[in-house]
Amino acid sequence: MNTHDLFRNTIGRRRFLRTGMAGLGIGAMGTTLRAPSLFGNAAESLAAQDADNGRILVVLELSGGNDGLNTVVPYADDAYYRHRPNIGLPASELRILDDHFGLNRGMTGFERLYKDGKMAIVHGCGYDNPSFSHFTSMAYWHTAAPNSGEEYGWVGRLADAAAPEAPPNYIVNIDSRQSLAVRSRRHVPVVFDDPNKFMRESFFEEMDFFRVVPDSGRVENPSRRYLLDIARSANEASALVRQAWEGYSSPIDYGIAGLDLPKVAALIDAGLPTRLYYVSYRNNAFDTHVFQNDLHQRLLTYTADAVSAFMQDLERIGRADDVAVMIFSEFGRRVPENVSLGTDHGTANVMFVVGNGVAGGHYGRIPSLSALAEGDNLEHTTDFRQVYATMIEGWLGHPDSAQLLNGRFEALDLFA
Repeated sequence: MNTHDLFRNTIGRRRFLRTGMAGLGIGAMGTTLRAPSLFGNAAESLAAQDADNGRILVVLELSGGNDGLNTVVPYADDAYYRHRPNIGLPASELRILDDHFGLNRGMTGFERLYKDGKMAIVHGCGYDNPSFSHFTSMAYWHTAAPNSGEEYGWVGRLADAAAPEAPPNYIVNIDSRQSLAVRSRRHVPVVFDDPNKFMRESFFEEMDFFRVVPDSGRVENPSRRYLLDIARSANEASALVRQAWEGYSSPIDYGIAGLDLPKVAALIDAGLPTRLYYVSYRNNAFDTHVFQNDLHQRLLTYTADAVSAFMQDLERIGRADDVAVMIFSEFGRRVPENVSLGTDHGTANVMFVVGNGVAGGHYGRIPSLSALAEGDNLEHTTDFRQVYATMIEGWLGHPDSAQLLNGRFEALDLFA
């Protein structure tokens, strides 16, 4: 049985992913099968990726359902203020982008990116028959397969197609647990939260023992070989991450909440051959049902500061031309304000794409605020998978997003 056969073995890999490697005592929930032991080997891994164009995609998830209407505010549309007489943001308090839209005033970093032509705003993003459940809708965005029960994430499927030989460290997911978005048939993502604590869990007396995986020579039993590979690569991947973080120092101020983007910058700067990074603003932060405005402005300030700083940091290390950031939330908010001066779960929303290679501006048809969909929601005008197709084909250069997204979704022409 070869390595790829093992990846297809349900008892083997999938059970490990579900248990978080508890049997091996891995503190972080993911690793790779053949992680290089030194950063010098990363170049060899990169050279092995024949179809690799060197570009990196960073996905930033805003969990909780960000209110797109109070993020990119249609201040020129009177219907906006009729629906939101109390929480509608006046033009005088916005960061004006043009004669129709302004950004929430906390988004200084996004205003700079937009006016520098490095940020695309995609309007009306959603899907048919939307779910108002955080868990269900996020699963649809994670898999790019609404109402399907798809087992693997869209980022994981992308990795399988772009690097079918599963080179080490191709996907990094920075979080306390693995996202469905990065679940892959062939790849085992590197998943960690705190780089300094990314190591195998053990009692103090056991630490020296667990740091060493014995060389048992040729192992005929495929399950045992798989376990040894996982243990060895867990040690090596954790060492890579800790070494990158310990060697990282930046004068760039990421603001109050860096959203794990400094960790991404550290790994890129260290030469890790990762092409797909996944991070999130965690803990349902954007679920703003009550007294929304002040909290929402703070959340957007932290987000804009972190993303803007990340782009500055990439410029500092000479990698800004290689990276694009895609930002999304699992749904928008209902158009009318609620009685608690907040907003309830809605449908269509804005997405952002940031990078030096982006042709900045507005994309997608702007949803009507006068002709609302059922439940006083925005009618979605852009299938979110069009943005995924854009990142897959337009940025990463993969020739066929239809195969990955289980359908043809027209890519947007938002890369210069």
